[in-house]
Amino acid sequence: MDKFEQPIMVTKSFLPPIERYIERMGKIWEKSWLTNNGEFHAEFENKVRKYLEVGNASLLVNGHLALEIAIESLGLKGEIITTPFTFASTTHAIVNCGLTPVFCDIERRTFNIDPDKIEDLITSKTSAIIPVHVFGNPCNIEKIESIAKRHNLKVIYDAAHAFGVKINEIGIGNFGDISMFSLHATKVFHSIEGGILTCNKESLKRKVELLKNFGISGPETIELVGTNAKMNEFQAIMGILNLEYIEENIRKRKVITQKYRELLRNIDGIYYVDDIENVKHNYSYFPVIVEEEYGLSRDELHDKLKDYNIFTRKYFYPLTIDFEFYKNDFRFKKPDLRIAKSIAEKVITLPIYSDLKLEDVEIICDKIANLKVNI
Repeated sequence: MDKFEQPIMVTKSFLPPIERYIERMGKIWEKSWLTNNGEFHAEFENKVRKYLEVGNASLLVNGHLALEIAIESLGLKGEIITTPFTFASTTHAIVNCGLTPVFCDIERRTFNIDPDKIEDLITSKTSAIIPVHVFGNPCNIEKIESIAKRHNLKVIYDAAHAFGVKINEIGIGNFGDISMFSLHATKVFHSIEGGILTCNKESLKRKVELLKNFGISGPETIELVGTNAKMNEFQAIMGILNLEYIEENIRKRKVITQKYRELLRNIDGIYYVDDIENVKHNYSYFPVIVEEEYGLSRDELHDKLKDYNIFTRKYFYPLTIDFEFYKNDFRFKKPDLRIAKSIAEKVITLPIYSDLKLEDVEIICDKIANLKVNI
């Protein structure tokens, strides 16, 4: 086959049967209750809290505002140590909240923040660490939380990619002071748009609820300055229905991931991340690193695959610190980020979604094998 007739995109949103969504929407029409903590919001929040096995869960309109509210809820000031190998939202949230991101290099093996390099970046201005579970691979929780405890720092985990992930049978939303999950349409689990904040303290949950609804605590009471980040009933319905399919979709993605690994294992210059011991993964992405011995650069492979109607993504590229408006910002320190820069220039995510056919994975891998240039 020369090329796919229809594009194979890097991701594809899962949708439940339309009849089931329409049936639920009918109940919204019956009551004309569209937002402001309706019955579907309450149902979804309860179900998602049980699925994630966390003490408290708050639903928000999207993951980005959820992350900003997490920062606000902890009253953070000064500097936050984080990773530059992430989506723009992580860095933007810190800056939007009036804090300064301090960038730490990453581990080559996991693409996550390197905990062994965090302490050198801590100053009297440091108030927190925001690590990212990149591609759903958990950070080194033990080391990060040990550092945070030693230096009296807060920890917010950006778990945008990590819905359904567990470490030693413990839901990943139980770690740190607070965790943020994105429910954007492209994620392994979504509610069209949406975000979740999980925490173990009831007092923190209450603060989040106030912040996401203008600080309103009663009909005539405003306790603090908040914003509007409430999830509506249409999003909640999508989340409720999709939650019924999440384990099946993760299982399908695992099979696809295993097929990719099997077929790419012996191609020189193509490397991928293996599963981590004692972790239940969600297989949200399939990133590979294109090294020099492959014979083509990452960019060349990306462009040549498009000729076959195969669409990949340079994810994450560029590093957030290399965005033009951040690159020249004198406030941001310029630490040694050699591993992060190397990975950003070589990483590419291949197509993965629950109904991607294994025969299509075979064709994609065959194209990658045949495009290799022997050097």
